[in-house]
Amino acid sequence: MSEKQSSRLELLRFLEKVQVNDLRRTRDWIVAEERREASTAAQSPAPPRPEWLVEHGIGTGRPAVRVHAGTCWDTRSRCKPATREAVRHALAEGIPACPHCRPDTALGVLE
Repeated sequence: MSEKQSSRLELLRFLEKVQVNDLRRTRDWIVAEERREASTAAQSPAPPRPEWLVEHGIGTGRPAVRVHAGTCWDTRSRCKPATREAVRHALAEGIPACPHCRPDTALGVLE
């Protein structure tokens, strides 16, 4: 009977070794894949900056509250890319221009 228990214990130890090796191999694969993804991300160029931005407010409907040039440092996460015509139209409707980047001046539209 002790022979069976010893044999069973040996089998469990063997299974443990196999599982530890499998886990190590899986972790190595994860590290390799993370490196591959990081390398791919570093190689792909960043998308071009939009030329113009419209900043939207908070809440229902999220109306436009300010317009910016695409290079403005004072933009927030609520900004969306816009065309030149959309920005000109927003300025004509009375949406204020950013006081820092002055898109109205850049477009030749004075408030």
